[in-house]
Amino acid sequence: MDSPGYERILRLFADVRPREGATVLILVANIFLILVAFYLIKPVREGWLAVTDIGDLSKLEIKAYSAFAQSILLLGILPFYARLAANWSRNDLIVRVGVVFGVLLLAFWLSQPGMLLGKSPIFGILFYLFVGIFSVTLVAQFWAFSSDVYGAKRGARLFPLVAIGAALGATLGSWIGQKLVTMPSIDAFDLILFALIPLGMSLVFAVIANRRGTYGDPSSWTTDRWQEPAAPSGNGPYGLILKHRYLTVTAIMIMVFTWVVTSGDNILFGIVQSTLSDELSDLRNDPRAFSLAMQESTAAFYGDLYFWINLVTLVLQAFAVSRILKAGGMQALLYTTPFISLIAYASMAFVPLLGLIKVLKVVENSSTLSIHNTARHMLWLPTSKEMLYQAKPTVDTLFVRLGDGMAALTILIGTRIFQLTNFGFVIINIVLVLVWIGLSTYLHREHSRWNLAASNPARRTSRELPPGAIQ
Repeated sequence: MDSPGYERILRLFADVRPREGATVLILVANIFLILVAFYLIKPVREGWLAVTDIGDLSKLEIKAYSAFAQSILLLGILPFYARLAANWSRNDLIVRVGVVFGVLLLAFWLSQPGMLLGKSPIFGILFYLFVGIFSVTLVAQFWAFSSDVYGAKRGARLFPLVAIGAALGATLGSWIGQKLVTMPSIDAFDLILFALIPLGMSLVFAVIANRRGTYGDPSSWTTDRWQEPAAPSGNGPYGLILKHRYLTVTAIMIMVFTWVVTSGDNILFGIVQSTLSDELSDLRNDPRAFSLAMQESTAAFYGDLYFWINLVTLVLQAFAVSRILKAGGMQALLYTTPFISLIAYASMAFVPLLGLIKVLKVVENSSTLSIHNTARHMLWLPTSKEMLYQAKPTVDTLFVRLGDGMAALTILIGTRIFQLTNFGFVIINIVLVLVWIGLSTYLHREHSRWNLAASNPARRTSRELPPGAIQ
């Protein structure tokens, strides 16, 4: 069968087979729009928090405590979300959750300082909590839906291409937000309203993908899923994660890798501040000038850093991920980023130069956002629908936040109790990377076993292989 021209172009990025191109592009557009919406409201979150005053707490303390509160909030929200998934079809779940987020965005826009409710610090905190939950919930829900649409075999081929939409959305969303806020007629809080546009469009694309299935000619599998609950049973996310060792180790791996990357970001921040402070030492006699110079230099450094991270992420996602997968399989995807991190932190330990560390962090973070993100979403391809819609959102939200929390705790204990230097924190990260590699080794072996069971139900002999695994 001859393929249309656009499918031949898509094969530059992944193994797209005849009649698969249209649904792939719809899903690429879906995740692209979700990430655009998130990156439009993300700077509003930081700006709102910057003008939120609570007693004598510093802005850093407010942000840290808000991040901790986000984890506590997720503990209660995720079981409720799991119950919704057990009662609503996947289409209803996606649309209704998206509409609720849209209504909340509008409510937050109305509650901005100087609008209907005056200036109250509670709304800045609530918006910070909301944005964190918005991003991880909608992204986790999208990947669960995509896994449901494709199953294990097709998902393994097509996920590297679908993930390009996420990289494009993050890059273009940041750029659009920067351009909009420079316009005299647009206030920063108006980005919340602009985010409603890509959010609404993403829901439309999700509905279309749900109706089409893989090929646009819905099979009985697809039509059955129109009416079935997203997760046919409701055993709850925590019970599922604890019951299946594969899910337990996946959750721990997600926490550890987040811990490593966030700790690395904290180490970089400390080195940046120390280096810039030395470079600007001639301004110390003028505290105001020194503070302004530090602020501007830090912003310039991170602006350049994020640009290169986004650019390299996009290049890796478009041209490297599918080729790494084809050459070395799932094992190569799982190992690439932790070995990059191991090399990066070993280099930091012995050559602590800011320029080198910046390059290493660009490589590590972009690899995390492309190669490793694709790998961790593919880990769920051979699991059951119940696991996709109940356990996956929990792992992708709560355990990511727990990793952030462990990184913060590491800094707190290491600084306050053990007076560790940057070298000490780098050594801790090297140990954590070795744990990460060990967990990846186990997950590669178990992923192969679950894939075999998903493709051949007769060979499901282990009690850890779910009877509802997607085929």
